[in-house]
Amino acid sequence: MEEITLAAVRETPLSVDEVLDSVADPRAGGTAVFLGTVRDHDHGRGVAALGYSAHPTVEAQLRSVMEKVLGDTSTAGRPVVKLAAVHRVGDLEIGDTAVVVAASAEHRQEAFEACRRLIDDLKAQVPIWKRQSFSDGDDEWVGAP
Repeated sequence: MEEITLAAVRETPLSVDEVLDSVADPRAGGTAVFLGTVRDHDHGRGVAALGYSAHPTVEAQLRSVMEKVLGDTSTAGRPVVKLAAVHRVGDLEIGDTAVVVAASAEHRQEAFEACRRLIDDLKAQVPIWKRQSFSDGDDEWVGAP
């Protein structure tokens, strides 16, 4: 049985171990994980800090995206076993982990594909917005409506 084991948005630091533990399963021969971290630059400009904001329905929308990924990968005959995703909101520092997603599957290729699809769809469809503060004092919103 395929399942979503973790779908959360938090203000507290994220745990890679929590996400990995949540997708562990004896049926899974492969597990893929993606970590998104705050880097010190963007498009050639120095970044001083980031802040993430989210719509109140963010966790429901995250779960909906995950259900679609799980459904699509299952109906395509790719045996994805478990999916997990956690995104951070609030003010983050350079080097902080902003998002962790993981997929476990019977085989590594399916785990990689599901993990990549999950992070891509999360970034494109889940209402989380990033405010970048640049070293020169400018700010920029990314993904805001």
